[in-house]
Amino acid sequence: MSRDRLHTKEISLATLFCISLILAGCGRIANHPLVNIAKEEVTVNNRSQAMLGEPLTWQGTVTGRANEVDGIAAMQIPVLGPKKAATVIVEGKKFGDEWGVTLLEIRPDNGDEKLSLTADLAMRSGVETPKFDPTATQSPSTETAPPPAEITIDLPPGIPRPE
Repeated sequence: MSRDRLHTKEISLATLFCISLILAGCGRIANHPLVNIAKEEVTVNNRSQAMLGEPLTWQGTVTGRANEVDGIAAMQIPVLGPKKAATVIVEGKKFGDEWGVTLLEIRPDNGDEKLSLTADLAMRSGVETPKFDPTATQSPSTETAPPPAEITIDLPPGIPRPE
């Protein structure tokens, strides 16, 4: 086999290997637990059915990222209903071995107003996310130390001291 032909064969094998890695990565993200939770909620949710229609077609490539080490993920899932096409956005956090949804919304491709399903999912699944209450009073701490009357900072030698 000629040297040029061998080089071309090596390039082709390397290209196939890279493509297979990319496809394997896309397959993993498409089967992520958050993607499955999002698809299920969007499929059964009455408000999403009213917006998109039924049945739904999950077509296109799921994109995003999932970091198992940091325990954070965000994905975009294309969906098509009889009424409109949209992108489902799901974000989540991993607590122990379980992934929890922190954001779930449908963003229509035509620019219509987005539909948040985060609270709907929490109610249906029984998982409640704590809500921030700006009017809540802070619970008093039982052990409060008084502030120091005077603070002295010793500077290392060689640094001029203020007079």
